[in-house]
Amino acid sequence: MSTSVHEKIEAILSRMTLEDKIAYCTGANFWESKAMPQYGIPAFQMSDGPHGLRYQEATGDMIGINNSVPATCFPTAVTAGATWDPELYAKEGEAIGREACAAGVAVALGPGCNIKRNPLCGRNFEYLSEDPCVAGEMAAAFIRGQQSTGTASSLKHFAMNNQEHKRQMGDSQADPRTIREIYLAGFETAVKKGRPRTVMCSYNKINGIHASDNRWLLRDVLREEWGFDGMVVTDWGALNDRISGFRAGCDLNMPGGARFMEKAALKAVKDGTLSEADIDASVRRILTVAFAGQREKRPFDAEAHHALALDIAREGAVLLKNEENLLPVQPEDMALIGYMAKEYRYQGAGSSHINPTKLVSLTDALPDVPYCPCCDKDGAVTDASLQEAAAMAAKAKVAVVVAGLPDRYESEGLDREDMAMPEGHRLQRWRRPIPTPWWYCWPAARWSSPGWTR
Repeated sequence: MSTSVHEKIEAILSRMTLEDKIAYCTGANFWESKAMPQYGIPAFQMSDGPHGLRYQEATGDMIGINNSVPATCFPTAVTAGATWDPELYAKEGEAIGREACAAGVAVALGPGCNIKRNPLCGRNFEYLSEDPCVAGEMAAAFIRGQQSTGTASSLKHFAMNNQEHKRQMGDSQADPRTIREIYLAGFETAVKKGRPRTVMCSYNKINGIHASDNRWLLRDVLREEWGFDGMVVTDWGALNDRISGFRAGCDLNMPGGARFMEKAALKAVKDGTLSEADIDASVRRILTVAFAGQREKRPFDAEAHHALALDIAREGAVLLKNEENLLPVQPEDMALIGYMAKEYRYQGAGSSHINPTKLVSLTDALPDVPYCPCCDKDGAVTDASLQEAAAMAAKAKVAVVVAGLPDRYESEGLDREDMAMPEGHRLQRWRRPIPTPWWYCWPAARWSSPGWTR
């Protein structure tokens, strides 16, 4: 922060009333911080954005219901993490940062750095890796790329947020060594090497204390040990106690529009149980983001971003098996089977699901290849549809079966009950009716945003 900005912030702080300082630490609405014209404080805009900007101009929400402006559909973090290429991921961060600048967004919420501890977690698609080293190095690269554009990153969800089931009530319990070596290691690397301007605290408790109230997590570890000097913003609706949050160093309560515990915080200062210095520290950190936020809307090269998304999808694809050197397959040898070959599921359901500017399905990319949906959007098949698929496969050298998880199987806000795909997508149903060689792939679960997005 420059000397002039620092002096400006201190001058503003000296004039603000205690009531206004407390109020400033809660947002104005779903996506914006408060503007306080009487002090010369501008608002700044935030948006979801771990693998594509989900900027909502009108009604805001946190689960992807309302429309957002079109943005490049980047592969989800599960695919980007599989590239093991930090520099490539930095380019994605830069591209999303540029799209944020074009929309006037100052803070893009991402990347997600939580460790994949259970394959059933409904939000695994949004996290980078089960390995702390990979997660930390990749997240740091993304942050560096994004913040080079002037857009602030918000590293999330800090910390130990590794399930969606009852995520707002859960208590993540672990011993100190496990916490340090597994759950915090990736965040530590991302903070020290990426230097994000904001960090988002998670919903859950950590050994009995909510992340938003956790002084050990937010102050002792994040700020004092790791040197983080930026703003801590809550996950949307994650603030448990405003007084404890101020003491812990939890700065901005989102979403805005309410006055949760403002009177209680004012009373606590007056009776000496909360220090006004803690509130000043939070206001100072929010103001730093407000005055550093990107203001100038700049255009971006949409085609270049689509090409980058395709590169990441290709590099993140993982070939598990190639029996008898079946691959590569030529289009003239194929038959495409599966609803998702034409209407594929991209990204994952929930707050990170964006409105893509362009999608290219397998049937779009291979218009001359015979196609049979076989199942419906939920994966259900009939005997007649299986026979139709079998007849088509019998005429081709290779049947490319495209299967995966429908939206209701994998989403923010819920965990999967098992690892099974819909019955119509399961391997056993295909062995007998299709005698020809086949290649079995699942673009929804493993690739999330497949290589057919460009």
